[in-house]
Amino acid sequence: MKTITFSYGADLDWTSGLAKELDGRIEENLIISSETISIGDRFFTNLQKGVAVYYHNTTALVDMKMIQKNKSDDFIGVYYILAEKYSKYLSDDFSFDIGRWGYNFLIVDSKIESSYYIKAGTKTQAIAIFIKKSVIKAFAKTKYFFPDLDKIMNPPKNSIIRLDRMSNESVQEIKDLFKLKVGGAIFELHLEATVQLLFSNYLKKISTKRTIMEVDDSDFSNIITAKLFLINNIEGHFPNIKTISNIANMSESKFQHLFKKLTGKTVNTYFMHNKLLRAKELLEENDLTISEISDKLHFTNSSHFASTFKKHFGILPKQFIKNL
Repeated sequence: MKTITFSYGADLDWTSGLAKELDGRIEENLIISSETISIGDRFFTNLQKGVAVYYHNTTALVDMKMIQKNKSDDFIGVYYILAEKYSKYLSDDFSFDIGRWGYNFLIVDSKIESSYYIKAGTKTQAIAIFIKKSVIKAFAKTKYFFPDLDKIMNPPKNSIIRLDRMSNESVQEIKDLFKLKVGGAIFELHLEATVQLLFSNYLKKISTKRTIMEVDDSDFSNIITAKLFLINNIEGHFPNIKTISNIANMSESKFQHLFKKLTGKTVNTYFMHNKLLRAKELLEENDLTISEISDKLHFTNSSHFASTFKKHFGILPKQFIKNL
């Protein structure tokens, strides 16, 4: 296993250290890793004073243990992580599976030392935003009302501020960004726009007092388990509520109430929303016909699939394919 010890920060003085740990080098705004360790793009930039962004779209070629020991404690790290196969996040008190179908949204105080395990062959698409606490406080006080700003910024014992799953909208924004070729003015413009949208959406969510549950809350973990069950069975028929609530270890009424409270959607709506996102992925891959996708995702027929897709995305599947 390759052990890599590194530091992040809202300034970019950490990039050369990470490049060295990866047996690589810096070329303009790219960290070039040794191809014995990983392949892919690692791009970094400052959006403004006190805000840095680290984009990486990489595949690990060896098992890795990433140990984060920040040299500065004046920032918050906001991580959006889509990882296939296996990766795991650990701090002194927590251990969580990380990735597209596990926890994929983290907000971590810079004082925390943490480890991140990645198995060889794991493909990771991630955006990390490092924001100085002074910038967050200034922005929050001028843009949004935060009755508990000090609590958000200074969690007890400097524990993880939040570990969650990002919204489907955020997933789609990130996936669209990762379709672009890295480098150049167009890419940087899209990167900046995506980061601003992601961060703004999060601030709006917490400023409107949407429920935020602690990471060790059993109900939160059970809802995540139920969501993962739905995602893993997204190509099939909708499971009945009794089955899903049993998986969440809750009564049907409690499960449905808490699921909507945490996701903003009913269970049925959440399932169909993700089924249509899967349909969109399959259309983009262009390996199956519209009829085959309809059958694969268990729609009643192609007409039902087409009308449902248009109602959700505002365009028919055949028109969507022509626009690719």
